[in-house]
Amino acid sequence: MSIDANTAAKVAKLARIEVESQDLEALAKEFNDILGFIEQLNEVEVDGIEPMTSVTPQKLIRRSDVVSDGNKQTSVLKNAPISREGFYAVPKVVE
Repeated sequence: MSIDANTAAKVAKLARIEVESQDLEALAKEFNDILGFIEQLNEVEVDGIEPMTSVTPQKLIRRSDVVSDGNKQTSVLKNAPISREGFYAVPKVVE
């Protein structure tokens, strides 16, 4: 696939980027370079290769998925300007 100056102008318009007419050829060349690199990546054989999350093999540390209240009610309520009966108290704003 080859990008010409007209296509580059359309892409710039869709992206809402103002590009001067004298810069459209350079932009088209950059698009073609990017597409060429993508074509190179498509040529790489990756069948049978597992995806990786890091360049060094490591096991992700996982915590148990348990629901709890955190047992921090008193420390959380210390941040409240007003609290009553173990809850945040807020002024009534709706009549």
